[in-house]
Amino acid sequence: MARGWESKSVEDQIQLASSRVSAARAAAARKQPTAQQLEIERKRDSLLLQRRRVLRDLETCTSERYRKTLESGLAYLESQLELLGARETN
Repeated sequence: MARGWESKSVEDQIQLASSRVSAARAAAARKQPTAQQLEIERKRDSLLLQRRRVLRDLETCTSERYRKTLESGLAYLESQLELLGARETN
């Protein structure tokens, strides 16, 4: 009797996991990004990558003229990110 109960429990667990996976796939299918959303995401990622590079360069910069150029570039990147409504959490 214990054996039958155990297999029933395992069967229920498998069925529950399967229904969760199906629900997750259905939710993912409903949330397919549009071409415009993909383009915005790509642009945001590119700007964030450039911002990280500029910040890293600012940390090691020794020339005051180059530092001003980097700060100007950083201000531009941040304005572009603000237009996209994106902020990096780091």
